[in-house]
Amino acid sequence: MEKCPSSSTADRKTIEKNRRNQMKALFSKLNSLVPHQRSGEAASLPDQLDDAVNYIKQLQTNLEKMREKKDRLMGGIEKSTHCNAGFGRCAEPITGGSPLVEIHETGSVLEVQMITGLEYQFMFNESIRVLHEEGADVVNAGFSVVEDTVLHTIHSKIEELAPGCAAARISEKLNKKFVNDQADALGSI
Repeated sequence: MEKCPSSSTADRKTIEKNRRNQMKALFSKLNSLVPHQRSGEAASLPDQLDDAVNYIKQLQTNLEKMREKKDRLMGGIEKSTHCNAGFGRCAEPITGGSPLVEIHETGSVLEVQMITGLEYQFMFNESIRVLHEEGADVVNAGFSVVEDTVLHTIHSKIEELAPGCAAARISEKLNKKFVNDQADALGSI
């Protein structure tokens, strides 16, 4: 069996032509996926490859920046789950520790903010009761639970001539009732 040299040459030419057509189709597909910076002129094949390489490097850089930003933001979320902007500081989840009580007064408006643990379920009702005893009308009250921490906010209006005195009395009662009593209870353990 003798091989015909012209037939093997034709086969090699056909194989090479198919390879070139396949490469051309692949380059065309790659070029269609890359945004074009050049306007008007057709880019040469080496320029198209350079553009593709630069675009991929840019995507990798952007991906890394986005991962860093995500990590920063996710770290901020974990930290902010125990923060209350009204207190101006972050607090660890309050379990077994003293609740934080802060009162802000603006004219006849009184805002009570408290951060407690889940074990202080009664504190919200007791705080409203103390406000009513001192003559404050509760306008709005609410709470939010974040993990093991409860954030309470109570807005009220004070109907007396010297609202500062009522605010001081309310602050003293709430701190004595919740903060000092809890500290005493922990001290006796």
